[in-house]
Amino acid sequence: MKPIAVTVLTGFLGAGKTTLLRHILNEQHQYKIAVIENEFGEVAVDDQLIGDRSTQIRTLTNGCICCTRSNELEDALLDLLDSQDKGEIAFDRLVIECTGMADPGPIIQTFFSHDVLCERYLLDGVITLVDAVHAGQQMDNYALAQSQVGYADRLLLTKTDVAGDSQPLIARLQRINARAPLYPVVHGEIDLALLFDTNGFMLEERILPTSKPRFHFVASQPTDISSIVVELDYPVDLSGVSRVMEQLLLDFSDSLLRYKGMLWITDQPRRLLFQGVQRLYSADWDREWQDQETRRSTLVFIGARLPEQQIRDAFASLKN
Repeated sequence: MKPIAVTVLTGFLGAGKTTLLRHILNEQHQYKIAVIENEFGEVAVDDQLIGDRSTQIRTLTNGCICCTRSNELEDALLDLLDSQDKGEIAFDRLVIECTGMADPGPIIQTFFSHDVLCERYLLDGVITLVDAVHAGQQMDNYALAQSQVGYADRLLLTKTDVAGDSQPLIARLQRINARAPLYPVVHGEIDLALLFDTNGFMLEERILPTSKPRFHFVASQPTDISSIVVELDYPVDLSGVSRVMEQLLLDFSDSLLRYKGMLWITDQPRRLLFQGVQRLYSADWDREWQDQETRRSTLVFIGARLPEQQIRDAFASLKN
C-alpha cells in the first residue's frame, strides 16, 4: 500500500496560509486531498473560508495541534485512516495547516514516533509562508517565527506586491535556512509542482538548492536561527562521524531543528546519506561514487544559536 504524502503548511500569523490552501483545493489537479487544520479558540472559522473541496476537513479546536500534552493530531490522523479503510472517504494526499503560533517540530516528530503513522503516511515536506511586509519585525520579536523558517523545505514569500524592497529579508531568510528554495507568491497563486513531491524527508543527495545562495547582505536584526554548511574534501571514518553526531545531539538536540548530509566514508564505495529532526535521525547507504565524480562530504545544520566553530572543529578533527 502506497503511503499517503503529507505536506505541512506553516508560517506566522497572517502569512497567507489559508489563502494558499484555498488555491490548492480549488486548483485543477489529480490529487484527492484531505486537510487537517487547527485554530485557536472554540469555534472553527477557516472551514467556512475553505469550503468543502477537499475529501475531508478536520478542524482541531481547543488549542494547538503541536501541543505535546495532547494527542489530538495523532487521533485525527488515525481517524482519517480508519475512515479510508472503511471506504467512507478516499484521499491520496494530506495537507496540515498549522496555526500561526505552532512550532512545526512536534508535528513533524508525530510521523516518526508512531508505528502505524510511519507505515501509512510519508512526510513529504514543510512549506513555510513568510509575510514580506511584517516578517522582519516578527522574527525580531518571536523566535518561533525564525524556527518556522528553519524547518522549511520550501519558503514562500507572500505580499511581495505591496512590500517594497524584499532583498534584505530574502538575505536574512537564506542565512536562517540555506537549503530551502524560496519562491514569491501573490494571492496564493503558485504552481503546485513546487509544493508537492519535495522529498524533504527522503534520504537523497540534493542537500543544498541547485542555486546556492550567496550571502552578500549581513542582517543587522537579531537572528537566533541560522544555517551552518560544513564541507569536507577528505574521507571520514564512520565510527568517528557517529561519535561526533552523538555528542552533537547530546549537547544541542534541543537547539537543532533540521540537519541533512551526504558523507564520503573511508574505504566505502558508496555515499552515506543522513537527515534528522531534533533528536530523531536516520541514515542509509546511497549509490556508489562515480569515477569522474568529485568525492566530498556536505552537511547542513539548522538551529538556534548553534556553536558554529565547535561544530566545524569537531568534523575537522576527523581528518586523518
